[in-house]
Amino acid sequence: MDNSFKLIVAQNIFYLRTQNQMTQLELAQKLNYSDKAISKWERGDSVPDAFVLKKMAELFGVTVDYILTEHNEQERKVDTKPAQKAKAMLANVIMISIATVALLVFIILAITTKVYHWQIFIYAIPAIIIVGIVFSFILKNKIMGIISISALIWSILLVIYFALWSFRDSYATWMILLVGVPAQIIVLLSFKIKITLKIIKKKSEQTEKQPQGEEK
Repeated sequence: MDNSFKLIVAQNIFYLRTQNQMTQLELAQKLNYSDKAISKWERGDSVPDAFVLKKMAELFGVTVDYILTEHNEQERKVDTKPAQKAKAMLANVIMISIATVALLVFIILAITTKVYHWQIFIYAIPAIIIVGIVFSFILKNKIMGIISISALIWSILLVIYFALWSFRDSYATWMILLVGVPAQIIVLLSFKIKITLKIIKKKSEQTEKQPQGEEK
């Protein structure tokens, strides 16, 4: 097989992997291959078979032809993450749908009971945030994940607070919100520990590969 063709495929695989913020190990796990195989592909020592190329194209949201074709810098600017955009759009649609349902319930109750149950919007917030959490993990957006989980904690506490609204004169129900402080600290520390462990693991893998001449 022509070496120039292997190098083209190698460059494209490396570009798509790094653009999607994946390590060689993460890509290997998604393709059910070893990280050594990914390293060989990215060095141009070998080329994936047709089945793997198809699976890789679906994973990165591109065509197989994109992986097999040489691209200049201008062509590289073409968005290679349509799958991620589609997922983000789906998340937005679901969130808007939940908010719309809450609004409809509010209007119906206002018309039928002549009472404005504005708390409905408070109760809808956790459901919207849960959607955000799910898609933050699907999109591997750590910042969005931290923000979403933190928002979920505070929104649930807010729901509890308003559920106890009728007792506000007898008890200091606002103190329930204080629970959010340690919960928030735990969330931040857990994400920090997770990121630190991931960095340590990555450095360990790189150290192990160096004597064997594997790509970092």
